[in-house]
Amino acid sequence: MRLREEHIIVTNHPTAPRRRVLLKLSGEAFGGGQLGVNPGVVSTIAQEIAEAAQEVEVAVVVGGGNFFRGAELSKSGLERSRADYMGMLGTVMNALALQDFLEQAGTETRVQSAIEMRQVAEPYLPLRAVRHMEKGRVVIFGAGAGLPYFSTDTVAAQRALEVRATEVLVAKNGVDGVYTADPRTDPSATKLHHVTYNDALVKGLKVVDSTAFSLCMDNGMSMRVFGMEPAGNVTKALRGEEMGTLVTT
Repeated sequence: MRLREEHIIVTNHPTAPRRRVLLKLSGEAFGGGQLGVNPGVVSTIAQEIAEAAQEVEVAVVVGGGNFFRGAELSKSGLERSRADYMGMLGTVMNALALQDFLEQAGTETRVQSAIEMRQVAEPYLPLRAVRHMEKGRVVIFGAGAGLPYFSTDTVAAQRALEVRATEVLVAKNGVDGVYTADPRTDPSATKLHHVTYNDALVKGLKVVDSTAFSLCMDNGMSMRVFGMEPAGNVTKALRGEEMGTLVTT
């Protein structure tokens, strides 16, 4: 008796890769305008990130301006490198606070530090960060670049490139995008819904560090600058909704 051969064709339908973004949060956001960490403010930020993290791969770079600003401390007499390292330690404190509130919101989180401190954070390893995000974990990058003279804006651009993010999201306090001038001091300032990096650099639009603009421009990384208010804006930006100002090459 001949056995009939059956050929079964299996078609794989790979799911589309999830959106991956790098969110930059200023230290001032953590303090709610005050020195130190405001638990209510950080809890709200964490809940907005946690909501989006269910469908988006999220990495976060945090500033430390609610504790120390290296550039400002150096103007008061501290040696610039030492002042910058103090600022980096402030970013780690913010990273740990955000991690705690994210985990309270039910989101698994890892902190990676550019300055080694194994008791509280993993060392910064880009491939490990990517793996964490692929598993649905939020990764928070602390301690800046681990080097003086680098702003956390620049670190956000660099980390976004290393983890192959879709775009950099820069959350701002008190301003909802890029304007032709400072809207807090110039009533004639108008909001730009789209601007190129070159135009932003030529016109001296300082809402983001110029080095960060240059790094993104040179590597084709888009950036969206948006306001943290009203509530829900962080979740919307992480999910890819249009808001604020889109900056591209």
